[in-house]
Formats: sequence, structure tokens, C-alpha cells
Amino acid sequence: MASTTSTPTSGGGGPRPWRTALLTLRDESVASPSPSALLALLRRLLLSPASPSLVASAAVLSPHEVGSDVVFLAEKAATVPPCAGADDVLRGVCHLIHDVMCKTNTEIDSSGWLALLKFLHELLKCSVEGARVKGLSDRTAALNTLSECMQILRFSRKDFGRSSSLTENSHVLRVLILIISCLQAELNMTDKSNGPGTSSYIPGSTSNKNSNTWDMKISAFSMVEDILCKIASTISEDLWRSVVEVLRKVMDFVTARNLIIESSIMSRFYTSFLRCLHLVLSEPKGSLSGHVAGFVANLQMFLVYGLRSSLPSAIPPKENKTEFKSRTSERGRYKPPHLRKKDGRGNDSVDDRSSDSESSRYDLGSSDSDLSDTDGHAKNGDHFRSSKARLTAILCIQDICRADPKSLTSLWPLLLPENDVLQQRKYRATLMTCLIFDPITKVRVEAASTIAAMLEGQALVLTQVAEYKESSKPGSFTTLSCSLGQILMQLHTGVMYLIQRETQATLLAALFRVLIFLISATPYARMPKELLPNVITAMCSRLLDRQSNKNEHYALMVNVLSCLEAAFAKAPPSSDVFGVLIDGCAGPSHTQQKSSVVAVLLHCIEGEMHFSIRCGALQVLRSVVHNYPSCANIIWEEVRDIVLDLLQTESFEDQKCGANFRPPKEELSIKGRCLVAGMKVIDECLRVSSGFKGADDLKECRLLDIQQISDCTVNKSIKSAPHFEIEAPGPSQNCNLDITLGTSRWIEVIETHLPQGLSHASAMVRTASLTCFAGMTSDVFFSLPVNKKDYVTSSSVHAALSDTVATVRSAACRAIGIVSCFSQILSSPSLPGEFIEAIEFNTRNSSTPVRITASWALANLCSSIRFRALELQADRSAGVLDKSTISLLVEIALRLTKDGEKVKSNAVRALGYLSRFIRFNHHSDAVDEPRLLNILTSDFCGDPVWLERMVQALMSCVTTGNVKVQWNVCHALSNLFMNDTLRLSDMPWASSVYSILLLLLRDSNNYKIRMHAAVALAVPVTRLDYGSSFPDVIQGLEHVLESFCSNNSSSSNFKHRDNLEKQLTFTALHLLGFVSPKDDQSLKDFLIKKSSFLEDWLKSLCSLFNSAEDQPLASETINDEDGFSPNVSQKVMLSSAVQSLLIVYTSGNQQTIAQRFEQLARSIA
Repeated sequence: MASTTSTPTSGGGGPRPWRTALLTLRDESVASPSPSALLALLRRLLLSPASPSLVASAAVLSPHEVGSDVVFLAEKAATVPPCAGADDVLRGVCHLIHDVMCKTNTEIDSSGWLALLKFLHELLKCSVEGARVKGLSDRTAALNTLSECMQILRFSRKDFGRSSSLTENSHVLRVLILIISCLQAELNMTDKSNGPGTSSYIPGSTSNKNSNTWDMKISAFSMVEDILCKIASTISEDLWRSVVEVLRKVMDFVTARNLIIESSIMSRFYTSFLRCLHLVLSEPKGSLSGHVAGFVANLQMFLVYGLRSSLPSAIPPKENKTEFKSRTSERGRYKPPHLRKKDGRGNDSVDDRSSDSESSRYDLGSSDSDLSDTDGHAKNGDHFRSSKARLTAILCIQDICRADPKSLTSLWPLLLPENDVLQQRKYRATLMTCLIFDPITKVRVEAASTIAAMLEGQALVLTQVAEYKESSKPGSFTTLSCSLGQILMQLHTGVMYLIQRETQATLLAALFRVLIFLISATPYARMPKELLPNVITAMCSRLLDRQSNKNEHYALMVNVLSCLEAAFAKAPPSSDVFGVLIDGCAGPSHTQQKSSVVAVLLHCIEGEMHFSIRCGALQVLRSVVHNYPSCANIIWEEVRDIVLDLLQTESFEDQKCGANFRPPKEELSIKGRCLVAGMKVIDECLRVSSGFKGADDLKECRLLDIQQISDCTVNKSIKSAPHFEIEAPGPSQNCNLDITLGTSRWIEVIETHLPQGLSHASAMVRTASLTCFAGMTSDVFFSLPVNKKDYVTSSSVHAALSDTVATVRSAACRAIGIVSCFSQILSSPSLPGEFIEAIEFNTRNSSTPVRITASWALANLCSSIRFRALELQADRSAGVLDKSTISLLVEIALRLTKDGEKVKSNAVRALGYLSRFIRFNHHSDAVDEPRLLNILTSDFCGDPVWLERMVQALMSCVTTGNVKVQWNVCHALSNLFMNDTLRLSDMPWASSVYSILLLLLRDSNNYKIRMHAAVALAVPVTRLDYGSSFPDVIQGLEHVLESFCSNNSSSSNFKHRDNLEKQLTFTALHLLGFVSPKDDQSLKDFLIKKSSFLEDWLKSLCSLFNSAEDQPLASETINDEDGFSPNVSQKVMLSSAVQSLLIVYTSGNQQTIAQRFEQLARSIA
């Protein structure tokens, strides 16, 4: 490479030298020369010392011609890297292209720029990589080439502008990745050559070359940041991984010695680099699990960057003024007026003087708008604008938390303190350090947001794992669960400390958000018992603060009330929280009563308060009543009057104001939400006084007769029902159910509140009013006067048929579904028909939520009909519904089995209830029997075609439905098998049904499905009912039982394992009791083959019975949540199964096996 190619002369030749060289190159290229020949040609034509000044020659040509020639030159040069000695040629071509672009105007289209980028890519892979391992002069030349490559990229970015495509940006990004890799390699080599005592990444420690290298890296990362802002969400996974890898290498280098340099140039570098990392992590295209630990460990070092020498030992003062050495002779970076000193001089560090041509061409710093007006650099001691690096590092941690929260769990002790959260840490930086001690508000806000994201992403893990134990000796081993518990304790301490002292609105809002997630994620049952009560007490003290109690500060109070709502909604309810609630309610002094928690909340719903505060306080009261029902009686009168006043006020305003004089829409919205919250508190209080314990357990999951077969009922926790009991040594939380009180309150609400609520203009209010009906119980409903019962049912039906809003219809259907659970309503001549009409109408609604609740109501109604039909079997004169009505129900359910999953699940449940009582009998020879003659004349006789269609629908649902659909199918088949008019052995579909149940029992990953399949297989009461499928059922059940005994369950199914084991045992004993010597030889051979397993399994059951008999009587109580719990009926089944197997083995001349089973039989007797 000669200097003549880079220094233009004023001498002549005009355009001839350039055209001659390029035309010769074009002519010679026509013959497709080999790479080595092309290499020699390029050296001779363009890079020879004798060559005239090509740059000056190109300057007189048209921009289009020069651009075309440059692209052609780049295309040809890109084909020579495989040749030896290509390094100098490629660098010379790059130098020539760089000078031409700097000194002339060029016009290059998009395809031409792609060719240039390909050339740069090959150049960086070949020439610069080769120069890295050579001497210092070659490395200097390589750095110059890198600088020229970056300048060419700037020209390309200028030409591309905002119209650049994804392909163009991706190519530029790939080139920049190589440039950064080469710069990093140069720094690595310099670091090694300096020896162990000198750091190469301290600008100026070796030579000015290092400073230039860092400036080039800053410029490169600035360009990367610009590109990622445009394409981060659309880049390919391979390119994303390449960017992540190079960023990881750079970060590992700069943090390799646990020393982050605090200087102006390094602050700019860290900020630019971390912004690139933030953009990549915020749009993950693949797994970060291999990088999370490294990134977090390195990012943690930036949390106090620029503050290590100025961190206070307590909460920092609002201003921490630090003088900077300034200079007037040099031109500093632009600062907006509110950040300039009055004397007009810059406040940048003296280290800012190391700025070369790279940094002077481009403003590498970001806008000062990142900082608020109160966060000036000089006032807050923001050395070198280091807050931007801290802020971006926190954002990167937040990105990792959202992208891969599981991998971050074990690193919580690195990011959050386990002790002494309020003490300043010089050698350990955490997010709480930033939140408490950082002088920049925006950094503190983002630290709070990151902590909130961590708590939100790991709430389930924390509630299941974390536990608090007093810290042991320093340095001793601490389990992760204890470490997480200590972290949660420190978070409570730090956040509550700040909430009680901070006044900055934005930061306070972020702190309250952290506290809400903290409350939700903390397992208070395994924390100090006073922790949650202390939080509640502190929040209530903020409500009592007169300054915060003003209407202009209502946003603060709303945040406080949101935290209280989360605290009181925390499950399970706590006796300590209940104690805080009732403390002072019956105190001796009026002042003490007014300061109680309940009194404070009631004060917040009074009329002089802002509607947002009233709405928040009502939501808190709803949580209080739900978890602590005893409080319902305390607040009932005040809440009742205030909600009624809200209803009447809104009604009066609607009458008073015409269409042109209505309040602003925002005001109407907050008033409506306040009224909805009030109606929900009324609803919760009514549920308490009615003794509502949930609708989902009203014969929905298991029938009483099926429970007798399954013997493993699981108690369900119904979220919509109040918590009537808590384990508390203190005041009783049990509400003595008083139907009279519930009835009187319902009558009062029906007369005053509900007529206005159901006719309200707001759909939200109408929905909340109808939802009240969904909390009614059978005892209260039938204790109401007739006109009040009619109001409940007619209002629900009218809303379901007439209201145009989907949410209102859905609430009406749910109310119908609740009342449908009361089987006594079938005695009404018209009510069932009205319910069926409303249900059928809404099952055709276009809204999915409406169809879901309508199908749920259908299943509940069918359940009541089934219960009533079986109840009336002894008295055939008492009919329930006629055949046409039953036919309509069947058709509705069959149609809904083709709907979505949630609708299908309810439809399957309805089919199961219908199949339980409909009389299917089409045998002509059965008419002679008196019992069947009575059946054939029954209103419940069904068309045999129904049976075929119902079974077909159930089989279709079990193969296409989700988990809930499948276990509802198993439950429906149990009902079908219990229909005593069916001869299962004669049914053509019986073998297919048994096969499906065995398949679910064997292969399903869900233990509830397997348990329900086992229940269904245990329903048939005779050997004949299993027909030809009996051998298959026995063999399949044995394989499942053997596999179950040898395998452990997954964590997700652990809580259902005992119940499944219990049901498998019950079903296996039931079926083994039917085996006999008359069975097929294949089955007898199978039983002989499996005799060892069966013997061991039966012995284990015998030992359970023997141990149970030895226990005192008080301990014989059966706990359905445990494993196999022996009782008398099961002992009879066990004895029957052993005797049946003994007979089979004896008849098969298996004397040895028979002797062992005979001993087993004697041990049972």
C-alpha cells in the first residue's frame, strides 16, 4: 500500500488514471481470473507505488460512475481472501474506498451497499484477524483499517437513512460485531503485553492508542445501539446469539479484575455498551440460561458505579454537591440550560479531553433528557454522567428477570440483601442499595421497578419455598429457602422505611407497587407472625396522616389502599391480622374506636372523600369481609347506607341532568367503579350472612353415589366463598350461621338496593347487582317470601333474555345456575321452563363468556333434575319434566359438545347427569317384568338414539378436549354406567369405552384424569357388565398399578398421588373379586405370571389393615387426603379378592402359589 493512493494531488491526468485502472480491472475480470491472479491484478493496478493518485482522479467523475466503480472494486476484492498475502491488498482497497468516499461524492444503491458490506465482512475476517498476531506495526495498521471501516459504515448509514431494510441493517450489524471483536482482541493483547501490574483498559495507562481504541468501541456500540433500536424485535436468532456472545465477552473483559473505572470516557463506553445489552435482552430470541449468571454477576458491579466514594451511611440528602475541575479552553459537550453552571463553564471532568476525531464527529452521549430537572449532574454528584450507566445496568437486570425468571432465582442473594438493608455497603452493591442510597431519582425508580418485576416473576416460587429463620453465624451455609426468606424480610424493612419517609410522588408510586408484589409473594405463615400486621398498621397510619388525607393527595391514599387490599386478601387468613382488625373496635374510648383499622376504612368511604379513595376503601373492605367474615356484622350498616346513598345520588343526577349537561366521562367512570365496589361489598356481606360455601361443590364434581364408589373425595377450596374458619387461638372467627339474619338482610337489599342497581344505566353496576344472586344459598332462598323469591328468579331471567351487554347476561346466567342447584325449584310449574328458555337462548350468544356461564347453568340444572328424578323413583306419580323438555336438554348439551373447551366441559357434565336417570330400554322381552313396565311408562323414558349420540359425543370429547373435558368425560361415563336400565354387556360401544378409560388411566399425565378413569372402571357391579373386556381391564389395571408402585410422580401431580393410589387400590380390589376359574385361559395365565407382584401388593394392604386395627379408636378417623385408609368395607373387598385369586390358582394346579395365598387369606381372617 503506497501513500500515493491516499494523498490526492493537484496534478493532472483528470479522470483518466481512475478510468484506466478500473476499465483494465473490468476487462481482466471478464475471463474470471483465479483469486491469486486477481490479487496480483489489484496490487498492480491500484496499489502500486507507481500508480497515479486515483483519489484525485475520481474526484472529477460523476457520483454515479464513482459509486458503480467502488462497488465493482469491492465485489472483486471480496473474492481474494483465500489467497496468501491478501491482507495488505484488502486493507489497501479499503483505504482507497475510504479516501474516495471522503473526498468525492458517490451514489450507491442498496444492492451496491450490500456488496460493500460483504467486502468489509471478508476484510475483517481475513486481514485484521491476521494482523492481530503480528507485530505492533501491523496491529496499528489493523486499528487504522478498523477506523476506516467504521467511517465507511457511517457513510452507509447516511445513505440508507431511515429507509434501510432488515437485510441491510443485519449486514451492518454483522460487520460491527466483527469490528468490536477485533477491538476487543486488541485490548486483550495490550493487557497481556503490559504485564500484571498495569491495566490496559485505563485510558492513557500505556499510550494514546488505548484511548483511541476505547473511543472506537464507544462509536461502534453507538452504531450498534442505533441499529438495534430499529431491528431488535425482528433480527434472526443466529444474529441475536452472535450479538449476545460478543457482548458477554466484552463484559467479562471490563469486569475481569472486579474494577470498574470511573472516568468520563469509560462512563460513555459503559453507557453505550449497556444500552446495547438492554436492547438485546429486552427482545430475546433464544435461551439466556447459559449467560444469566455471568451477566448478573457483572451487572451487579455497575449498581453503584460512580458512587463508591460518595455513598452516605444512611438515607442520602437531597443534594450532594461535588465540585468538578473545569476548563474553559476546550469545548465541552452540550448541556441544556438547566444543567449549566451560572458562570458558564463546563462541569465535565478533566478526563474528557481525550477526544479524537471519532468522538468529535459524533455525539456519543445520549440526551440529557434522561435525567429530570431535579437530577442535575453537578448538584447530585453524578460523576461523568455515571447515573446513565447505573440506570441501564438496572434495566438489563430487569430484562433478564422478564426473559428468564427461573434462572434468576438462585441469584437473588447477589442482587438483594439478606441483612442490614439500611446500612451503606462499600463492597457490596444490591438493588436495594440503589433504591435507598442512589442520588438520582430515575435510578431509584427503575431499581424499584426491577425489584417488582423479580417479585412478580417468582411469586409462586417464593410462596412455596421461602421461609424465614434467624440468621446463624456469619459465613455459615444458608439454604436457598432460608436465604429467600431473609431477603423478603429485608425487602419489607427497606420498602416500609422508604414509604414512611419519601415524598417524591413517582418514587412513592413505584414503592407501593413493590409492596403490593411483596405482599403477594411472601408466605407470611413461614415469616415472623408480626410482619404482616406491622405492614397493615403502618399503612393505616398513612391513612390517618392529615397531610395525606387531603383530596389533592388522593393518589397517595389510593396506593396505600391498594397495599391494604393485597394484605387483607392474603391467604390463608391470619389470626394476627384478625387481631389487628378487631383491635380497638370495642375499645373503652371514642378515640381508640376511631383509630381502629375498620374505623379508618369506614371513614375513607364517607361522602367527603374523593371517589377514588372511596372506591379503594370499598375494595379493601371486600377483602376484609372475604377473609375475615366476622367483620361483616361490624361494617354492614355503614356500608349498606353509603351504597344506598350512592345509588340514590346517581339516580337523582340522571333525572336532574339532561343529555347536554352530564358530568365529564371520567367522573362518571370513577363514580360507577365506586358504586360497583360498594355492591361487591354488599354481595360479600350477604354471602357471609347466608352461609355461602361455594357453588362448585354442589354435586358438580362428584355425585354422592359415585363418592360411595370412589371413596376418595377431595375437599375443594372455593374462591368465591368467604373463609368462615381460620386456625386461631384467639377470638373465634367462626360465624354462627343465622338464617334469620341472612333472610332479613336479603329482604332489605331486595327492597332497596337491587331495584336501583338492576335498572342502573351502567352495565358494570347491573352486573355487580346480578352477581349478588350468585351468593345465595338454598336455605335462605326458600326462607324468603314468595314475592321476593319471584323477584330473584324473574330479574335473572329478564336480564338473561333482554339485556344487550354480554357481561350482564353472563352474570344473569350465573345467577340462574346457582338457583338451578336448588332441586326444590323443580316443583314449580313454570320456573324450570323459564330457566331452560334463558339457558338455551344464551347458549347461542356470540360472546364466549356468556355461553360458558349458560352451559354451566345447564349442567347445574341437569344435576338437580337427576337428583330429583332419583329421589322420586319410589313415587312414580310425582313427575319432574315431560319427555319433550328432557329431549330439549339433551339436544342443547349435544350441540354444546362442539363448542369451545370450557363450554364443552360443562356440556359433557350435563350429558353425564342426563344419562344417569333417563330410562334407556328397547328390549321387547323386558316388558313382561313389572318393574320395567313401570319404567317404560315413566316420563324419563328416552329414545335409544339419544344413547348412541351421547356416547359418540363423549368419545369425541375425550379425544379432542382438554384436561378438564377429559376428566368430566370420565365422570359422565361413571353416571352412564350407573344407569340400571342399561345392560352394558349388550352395548356395542362398551368395549370402546373400556378401552378409552384404560388408555386414560395408563397414559394421561394428569392424575385427576387417571383417578376419575379408575372411578369409572369401578362402577359396574357384576362380572357380566364388563363383558368381553374383562380380561383387558384386569390386565391393564394391573400394569398401571405395577408401574405406579415403581415410579415417583412429578411435582405438579404430587398432591393427587395419594388419592390416585387409593382409588387404584379400590378399583383393583373390586375387579379382582370377580376373577374365577371360568375366565379365559389367557387371563388365568396372566394372573399366574403376575402372582409375585399381586402377593406383595396384597401383603402390603394386609399390613395396613393390621396396623390400623392396633391403633386406638380415636386415631381411626379417615382422612381423605391421605393414602389408602382401610375400613370395614375395604377389608371385605380385600378378603374377596384374595379368595378369588386363591380359587384361580388352586384350579390351575399352582400349588406353591396357592399355598402362599392361602396363608395370606388366613392373615386377613
